Amino acid sequence: MGLPLIPRFGCGYGQGGAHANANAKVVANMTGTTPSAWNDPVKGSELTKAQISQGADIVYAAAGGTGVGVLQTAADEGILSIGVDSNQNYLHPGKVLTSMMKRVDVAVYNAFSDGSDMQSGAIGLNLANEGVGYAMDEHNADLVSADMVAAVEAAKASIISGDLAVHDYMSDNSCPVLNF
Repeated sequence: MGLPLIPRFGCGYGQGGAHANANAKVVANMTGTTPSAWNDPVKGSELTKAQISQGADIVYAAAGGTGVGVLQTAADEGILSIGVDSNQNYLHPGKVLTSMMKRVDVAVYNAFSDGSDMQSGAIGLNLANEGVGYAMDEHNADLVSADMVAAVEAAKASIISGDLAVHDYMSDNSCPVLNF
């Protein structure tokens, strides 16, 4: 759904793609403008097929239930996908490259650990405080080499240190590598 949070995901993904391969082409689509956009696996499948016809070899969906159609179609069509929010690698073993994880477990642990000292208001979690991450397990181990993990960890360290800047779409509703 075309609200600012979703282009934020796409912008980060696009910047990562451009960092890894300057010639990478990223295609972005929205599934709709109403809340039903989050629960339309058929539309996710249709958009995945359209992206494959444009040359996509990896698809990433930040789309709730719609993403289930994206992952299924990618697996059926023989391309890789990336899950979102939680570890979705198990949905299509050997077909899901990884999953971008929102580490809600970390947020809950921190809240309980802080107890009555917990600060109220919005609390941002990021790579540095392990609020987001990627999934590695037995379902994608054959897809991701040690060199690939090392490259991701190096990029992660560079982002945390500030040596590698990632533009935040929500700061100005723009993305240096994608138009939404």
